Amino acid sequence: MKPIILTSPLQGWASPLEAVPDPVFAERMMGDGIAVDPTGDCLHAPCDGVVLSVHASGHAITLRTPEGAEILMHIGLDTVALGGRGFSPCVREGATVQRGDPLIRFDLDLLVCEARAVITPVIVTNPERFTIVRRETDKLVGVGEAMMTLEPRVDAADVAIIEGDTVRRTIVVPLVHGIHARPAARIGETARKFVSEVKITKDERDGNVRSPVALMALGVKLGDEITLAATGPDAAEALAAIGDLILGGMGEKAGSVAAPAAPVFPRKGGGPGITNDGAHGYWPPASAGEQKVAAGKVLTLPADGRLPGVTASPGIAIGQAGLFRLAEITVTREGADATTERTALDAALATVTTRLASKSATATGAEHAILSAHTALLDDPTLTDAAHAAITQGDSAAYAWRTAIRAQADALKATGDARLAERADDMLDLERQVLRALAGEDLDERLSFPLGTILLADDLLPSHLLGLDTASIVGFCVERGGPTSHVAILAATMGLPALVAVGPALAEITAGTPLILEAGAALLHVAPDAETLATAQTAFDAQTERRRVALANAARECRTQDGVRIEAFANLGSADDAEAAVRNGAEGCGLLRTEFLFLERDSAPSVEEQTADYQRIADTLDGRPLIVRLLDIGGDKPAPYLPIAAEENPALGLRGIRVGLAHPEMLDAQLRAILAVRPAGQCRIMVPMIASLAELRAVRKALDAAAAATGHTEHIALGIMIETPAAAITADLLASEADFLSIGTNDLTQYALAMDRGNPAVASDLDGLHPAVLRLIARTCEGGAVHGKWTGVCGGLASDPLAVPILIGLGVTELSSAPALVPEIKALVATLTIDACRAHAAAAMNCISAADVRTLAREFRP
Repeated sequence: MKPIILTSPLQGWASPLEAVPDPVFAERMMGDGIAVDPTGDCLHAPCDGVVLSVHASGHAITLRTPEGAEILMHIGLDTVALGGRGFSPCVREGATVQRGDPLIRFDLDLLVCEARAVITPVIVTNPERFTIVRRETDKLVGVGEAMMTLEPRVDAADVAIIEGDTVRRTIVVPLVHGIHARPAARIGETARKFVSEVKITKDERDGNVRSPVALMALGVKLGDEITLAATGPDAAEALAAIGDLILGGMGEKAGSVAAPAAPVFPRKGGGPGITNDGAHGYWPPASAGEQKVAAGKVLTLPADGRLPGVTASPGIAIGQAGLFRLAEITVTREGADATTERTALDAALATVTTRLASKSATATGAEHAILSAHTALLDDPTLTDAAHAAITQGDSAAYAWRTAIRAQADALKATGDARLAERADDMLDLERQVLRALAGEDLDERLSFPLGTILLADDLLPSHLLGLDTASIVGFCVERGGPTSHVAILAATMGLPALVAVGPALAEITAGTPLILEAGAALLHVAPDAETLATAQTAFDAQTERRRVALANAARECRTQDGVRIEAFANLGSADDAEAAVRNGAEGCGLLRTEFLFLERDSAPSVEEQTADYQRIADTLDGRPLIVRLLDIGGDKPAPYLPIAAEENPALGLRGIRVGLAHPEMLDAQLRAILAVRPAGQCRIMVPMIASLAELRAVRKALDAAAAATGHTEHIALGIMIETPAAAITADLLASEADFLSIGTNDLTQYALAMDRGNPAVASDLDGLHPAVLRLIARTCEGGAVHGKWTGVCGGLASDPLAVPILIGLGVTELSSAPALVPEIKALVATLTIDACRAHAAAAMNCISAADVRTLAREFRP
């Protein structure tokens, strides 16, 4: 392929990207290129090509050259906030253009007056395929002058080889988490557009790309070299499309290295175990050679039986150990005739598929995502083909299905990848559902345990909790995880005492062992003596009575003992959460997580779909305030349809409102959906991850534009989340234009302490009661008070009874907690006085560690 010469699309001064005063471009997050500070008023085509997209605001355009290079031209910085003013696109998406053709005309004087800068980045957005071998910078350039020269990357590991009617291509995988469920599904979707058969080979093992399970079973990780082989009439096209899809990263492209997967330890123990159907199984005792070892030491339970962990959801529970394990369903191998067995299997698969579709239609949030994943796995041709083949050989439908599932599940577990091992659990779940359908049994099977069970597991997914009979489970403990994980959030929502990050010693506890879970004190007591048990029982009885009284008084307005008003709100993710919040006396919603509407799907939800969901929640709240957080996505919550470029540290890159500002059409749709909720004024809008006043102003302009376009005339409050130290330190500046401040203590803690909340290695030290975090909260409240703006907390600390008096003492006047905890939070507030809280908060800020703050908090008496 010949070099590609790109000419200057503008008249002006050419500069290197480092000169652009925006890290998204200067740090090459979007790709490589140069920038032009224009002196003219028209953007021209730098090459022949096809228009891939014209931004809705007219300030940016992307072309694709005949060779496949994709060129983004972004006129000015923060120009999306102009809402299209000053821009006149000359072409539409899909148009064919020639070098020099006018693309966008713009009002340079307007941009100079109202935009942050007019410098225009010209970016090659697929640098994994093209290298810039020459660029002209630090000079004046005219339209049509040579500016950059591109050459295709020709690596030894990315050359197509033709062998007869088979085409092969070897590439290096850039996906940070390898080929797991979502990339596998997208690869399969792309493959089904072609006639040719395509396989991926890694280490002499191969998988059909149309099968997500087969691809996941290869255990492809970041940096692995894989070979794609396509055979058929459109082999070259199929190979190019699938190879480019993988190399493009699918929104999960890595930097230079990937974090090692957390080790997956097998569970060991001894004694009887409780299965989901109430039958007794057996956990084989660990032999001396099988005992877990970490850092060269054999792990044993502490002599005093006190096992520390990290509080995920406070409370006390007394019960016996239950181990997370499913009972085996017995199947016979011999089948009837092949036609009968295949018909039975196909009918069972159809039954389960219909059930999943039905449940998914009404599910929200995490449950919807899990059901969608199960549907995709059930549709995998590798499983059905293998089962049909086994039936042809004389196996029964049940035995054939189990054999097909187990082979793939074992292959996923053998990869050693924790993410893929979780998908193996999903497959075993599907095995059960289909086997029960074959047996004509009820598919709505729930995982049942004896009353008073404290569940123990190495780790739990939200799907595990969704399948538990929570009437029997009084609490749970897991070896890994962190206090801000989705499971921890779900536990708090369900009102279950829970500990995370307990460590591998938890696995030595046998089923049926008496336990005391003192989650607020971050302790699990194993086989406690009579005195400890009596003390715990007294505390539990007191807790139960407090909850009874709190629930009975939950409808009362939340005030301190000396009459100061503190709003008791709830964090929500669905209409079901809203119903629970109202039932528990919540006075409004302090945080509606809208990202569940956007994740685990192939396209963004429409305005109508969003409006319907928000309206259902507003109706359920029956006039109570509803604070809707704008889409908080990116980082640890990617969406496959959003083209977010490779980021070395996603937590510090394009996430939160930065994504909304980078995709203004999606921000506009969400704003319009919120504005459509009735009655007008019930909804307030909250902006996530604000770090500067410029970002708030950009959102304010977008909101004003959406309101003008929809004829919305009522005032709608626009507040911000304080999640970065930068926002906390400059809270007084932000509060001058924000209508309210709400502190997201989970993210504020991780950014203040420089600890990744998703990293189990540091999860146990990630505590929002660290004095540094408390001082940032104090600074935020002070900054808001300067302009008479209220400050709330919608993060995990608002659900922590130990933290509540400190937060109120720091100046917080709104607490948004898990719905189940609202009655206790309101009851606690009623025992406090402002003076006592202020003195307590001052003492807490003078402690030297979070552990000292928690000790102080336990000793605090209102």
